[in-house]
Amino acid sequence: MSDPHRHHHHEVPHPDRSPATRRRRWAHRLAHRVTPHSHESADKLDPALESSARGLRALWVSLAVLGATALVQAAVVVVSGSVALLGDTVHNTADALTAVPLGIAFVLGRRAATRRFTYGYGRAEDLAGVVVVLTITASAVLAAWTAVDRLLDPRPVAHVPAVAVAALVGFAGNEWVARHRIRVGREIGSAALVADGLHARTDGYTSLAVLLGAGGAALGWRLADPIVGLAITAAIVLVLRDAAREVFRRLMDAVDPALVDRAERVLDEVPGVRGVGELRLRWIGHRLRAEVALVVDGEATVREAHRIAVAAEHALLHAVPRLTAALVHADPAPSPGEADPHLALAHHAAA
Repeated sequence: MSDPHRHHHHEVPHPDRSPATRRRRWAHRLAHRVTPHSHESADKLDPALESSARGLRALWVSLAVLGATALVQAAVVVVSGSVALLGDTVHNTADALTAVPLGIAFVLGRRAATRRFTYGYGRAEDLAGVVVVLTITASAVLAAWTAVDRLLDPRPVAHVPAVAVAALVGFAGNEWVARHRIRVGREIGSAALVADGLHARTDGYTSLAVLLGAGGAALGWRLADPIVGLAITAAIVLVLRDAAREVFRRLMDAVDPALVDRAERVLDEVPGVRGVGELRLRWIGHRLRAEVALVVDGEATVREAHRIAVAAEHALLHAVPRLTAALVHADPAPSPGEADPHLALAHHAAA
């Protein structure tokens, strides 16, 4: 598509009022050319790198907390034989290990775009989200298999008080990690990190369920432990559904419709914009990109159309959270009897 807008030097003409005004204007232009503008590519990259760094920090902190939690629980599993606690320990271990693919994805996402990967490596984060979903699935299968096996062959649970303490440790560690991952994930726009946080939260609830199994075992009910294990499996399946839906939507370029509404409102308010013909938003990792077609005055010069396009991009960058780039195309408003200039492209769109 032809495009009168290709940023980077954002200059908006001002009327000359006096020689002093003209001197200030030329000084401003000179400073503008030697100083990077806040919306140029180099500066857009800084917040993106910082968001990836925050994601990495959240992952490593989570890995340390969940690793310590899993070690405590594993020691109690060995001496108690609790299948419910075993399932919880497996979940915590799997959740800790999901930091590895997510960490790799965040590191890859910080790499600059190349001629082969022209949009960069942000999609690696979405692939890591798939790994997280598969990990949750595997932990659900293992927990279900272990619980069914214990139902068919009930065994007593030893050291019940230790199992109860380990369950509380599991809940505390998972809930802290869940809150941390979900908060950071939402702040930087990472669906994969949010999904991982939901996984941790489910593990926290399942740790509390282990307490019920420990209570039943203390009362002499051998089936309490495997039944709680099955309940844990059901809880994991529920969080699996939510995490899979979130990751699937991201892979399919889904965005919150409220973001589209906000972008349209902002564009309608830009001086010189007569209408918004097309607006598309898509996630690349935890960053947004936009493609916009605007309708401007058909008699506008190329410079004027460019100025409007730059103003529209500028407004979008301020209004849409985590938006790092927008490609704006200006279409002239049709004149009576004038043929649509896009007719030559119609058969390509139909194909």
